[in-house]
Amino acid sequence: MLTLWTALLCCMTGLTLCYQRQSVNNNNHNNAEAKPTHLPPSSHYPHGHKWNEPYFDLTMPRNITSLVGKSAYLGCRVKHLGNKTVAWIRHRDLHILTVGTYTYTTDQRFQTSYHRDIDEWTLQIKWAQQRDAGVYECQISTQPVRSYSVNLNIVVPTATILGGPDLYVDKGSTINLTCIIKFSPEPPTHIFWYHQDKVLSEETSGGRLKFKTIKSEETKSILLIYDADLLHSGKYSCYPSNTEIASIRVHVLQGERPEAMQTNAAPAAVALACWSCHMGQATQAVKVISTMVAAFVLLEACSTLLLQGGQTGPETARGGGDGGGRDGGGGQITGHSRSQTTKGAFTADQDEQAQEEITLLPGCHVNTSGKNTR
Repeated sequence: MLTLWTALLCCMTGLTLCYQRQSVNNNNHNNAEAKPTHLPPSSHYPHGHKWNEPYFDLTMPRNITSLVGKSAYLGCRVKHLGNKTVAWIRHRDLHILTVGTYTYTTDQRFQTSYHRDIDEWTLQIKWAQQRDAGVYECQISTQPVRSYSVNLNIVVPTATILGGPDLYVDKGSTINLTCIIKFSPEPPTHIFWYHQDKVLSEETSGGRLKFKTIKSEETKSILLIYDADLLHSGKYSCYPSNTEIASIRVHVLQGERPEAMQTNAAPAAVALACWSCHMGQATQAVKVISTMVAAFVLLEACSTLLLQGGQTGPETARGGGDGGGRDGGGGQITGHSRSQTTKGAFTADQDEQAQEEITLLPGCHVNTSGKNTR
C-alpha cells in the first residue's frame, strides 16, 4: 500500500515539472518575437521607414541665407544612423565635399562637424562667396541612397543714401541724410559717418550733429546737421560694417537758391533727351519749310525787279521822242531810232539776266552786276 502511494506521488510531481518546463519554453518563444518596449511610436519614422533604418529630421530648414565673406552653415539631422555614413554633395557638379567629418574636396573652406547630442551633421563653408550659392545634398549611404536638399543663398548687402548724388540745402536749414542698408541678414555692428575724410561724432560737434539708427528688415542710419553753414558743404559718406561705402555731395547755398539747382538732375536729363528726340525728328521738316520760304521770297523779289525793268523801255522811248520834237523831223527819226536801239539793248540785257537767274535755281539770285543801267 505504501509503495502504491509513493508511485502515484512521483507521477504527479513529474507531470508538474513537465508542465512548468513547457510553459517556460512557450514564454521564451513569445518574448523572442516581441519588439523592444523602449522603441518610439511608429509616427516618428516618416515615409514608412522601419524602426531600425536611418531617417532625416524634416524640421530642419531647407533655405539658408548667408552674408558674402562670412561662414555659411547648413544643417542635416539623421536619426538611427547605425553603421551608415553621412556625406555632403554639391548638387551643381555632384562633387563630394565631405564624408562624415572628413573633408573630401581640396577646397579646405568646406568642413563638416558632428553634434552627437542632437544627431546633426553641419556643413560649414568658410568665407562664402557668391559662386557658393546653390543646392547642397546631405546623403545617407543606404541602398538606395537617401538625400536631403538644402538651398544656400549668398547675399551682398548694399548701402544707399537717399537724395543722391547731390543735395542742395539753404544756409541755416537742417541737413537730413538717411543711409539705408539692404540685403543684410543681420544688422551691421556699427555705422560710421564721414565728412570728407573726417569721422563725425556728436561729442565734438557742439550739439549740431545727431545720429539715429532704426533696425528692422532694412537698417536705417540718419544723420541730422542743424543750422547748416557753408562749411558743411562737401562729401558725406555712410560706412556700415558689412557693406561698401555710400556717398553723397551736399551743397549749402547762401541766399536764394538758383532755379536750376532746384531741379533734379535726372528729370532734367530726361526732358533734354525727349526734346532732342523731337528736335531730331523735326529737323528735316524745318529745313524743307525754310527752303520753300526762302525760294518764295526770292522769286517775289525777282518778279518785282522784272516788272520795274519792263517799265523802263517806254519811258526811255518817250524821252527820245521829246528830244526829236525839239530837233525837228530829223530829230523825230533819230529819237525813234534811239528808242528802238535802247529798247533792244534792254531786252537783250533782260534776257541775259533772266538766263543767269534760271541757271542759279532752285534759289533765285538777283543780278547786282550793274549790266542793266538806266
